[in-house]
Amino acid sequence: MSLPRFKLVFFSPASKTSAILEHLFTKFPAHVGKIGNYEHCAFLSRGTGQFRPTAGARPAIGSVGALEAVVEDRVEVLVLDRVRDVVQELQAVHPYEEVAYDVYKLEDF
Repeated sequence: MSLPRFKLVFFSPASKTSAILEHLFTKFPAHVGKIGNYEHCAFLSRGTGQFRPTAGARPAIGSVGALEAVVEDRVEVLVLDRVRDVVQELQAVHPYEEVAYDVYKLEDF
């Protein structure tokens, strides 16, 4: 029986993406970005993210009340089994106070 597979999609400032990915690959070498005989697998696409921090926010970029636009990467990576641990670690190392991410359960066909 194979391990449950998930796709983790998250957004990060382009300047931080490599460090975040390297951290996850190193901490979870058998669980993140491993596809068959390949490792450190990920898909990145670049775009612009925007947000306006509200009262009580502690933004890593920008300031409360000001609309901010940031060059960000959309990162897609395969996670085997330990998706909750990986998401917790992502939240710990990501520079944003609120990390934008999605998790999709993958099926075998």
